[in-house]
Amino acid sequence: MIPRTFDGLVGTGGIGHGSFFLLEGNETLGREESRPGSFLDRRDYCKLHIITHYVKALLGERISVYPIGRVGDDVDGQRLCREMAAVGLDLRFVRDVPGFPTLFSFCFVYPDGSGGNLTTGHSASGTVDEGAVIEAEALLKDMGSRGIALAVPEVPLPARRALLERSSRFGLFRAASFTRAEMDEVRASGMLDHVDLCAVNLEEAAAAAGIPAQRMRETEPGVIARKAAEELARIHPSLQLSITAGKLGSWSWDGNSLTFDPALHLHVAGTSGAGDAHFAGILSALAAGLSLREAQELGTIVAGASVTSPHTIHPAVTAELLRSICGRRARTSDRVTSLLDNDIGGP
Repeated sequence: MIPRTFDGLVGTGGIGHGSFFLLEGNETLGREESRPGSFLDRRDYCKLHIITHYVKALLGERISVYPIGRVGDDVDGQRLCREMAAVGLDLRFVRDVPGFPTLFSFCFVYPDGSGGNLTTGHSASGTVDEGAVIEAEALLKDMGSRGIALAVPEVPLPARRALLERSSRFGLFRAASFTRAEMDEVRASGMLDHVDLCAVNLEEAAAAAGIPAQRMRETEPGVIARKAAEELARIHPSLQLSITAGKLGSWSWDGNSLTFDPALHLHVAGTSGAGDAHFAGILSALAAGLSLREAQELGTIVAGASVTSPHTIHPAVTAELLRSICGRRARTSDRVTSLLDNDIGGP
């Protein structure tokens, strides 16, 4: 099959921001405990913003990128829109919603690097619905097979399903990700029938394939990745997969074979957003006509660039940085190297 190239991306998902708070002590925070800590100098962003930012920053004028989302009628929403516009994202389908705040996440971190986050449920992103997708229907039809449809978390599943189903009618390449908590509904609804590429972490892949959590804890990651890919391929034969596992590396399933790509050993300033950066690298390479196996390599390189910044969007991903990180790999495909030398990341 001859790889397609793409010159447009339309996506829906969360647009928001967050803060990081470093707790004192590694003991698990108690239900009624008050514990001191300090805010970290880290900027947090939500999934749609991260992925679309990197795709546009990497490919520049080669691709037009249209987020579909909602922000609050507040200073945070205005700031995020300015930042998105500055990188070249077309915001015609981003609206502010009076009465709803911009999506916010409070991330708490223990000194050992573990942690969690609390995310506002009553937010502007939660108002994204099928109507928001219908606003972009004419653009979807115009893009057709030249376009990528992207559906990622932090907006309701019905809106993401609406985008994937409409994109199916018009022949777009459909890329999506889902949280572990969403997988039961995703499986039951048959939503993966409307997805060409599903990008998930290892735990999410296992949940999508119905692998019990206990088995996850007892089985080697590579075995879990293969079992998940084989089970999903049995149910959805045309589905391609990207499965990430942080410092353990990643796997891609192109419908026929599973390929492992090791993570790069770099100085880590922050891991939040690395999975989204990996997804963006894959989409960028696919847009340029590379195979999924080659795209996985670029995903690893962009994720490597991401972790060298404490922020969930690296503010300065340049061709020079990407080539430097690429140089840490044992081997990189010729077409990925050529892409980095000639077409990606700016001067």
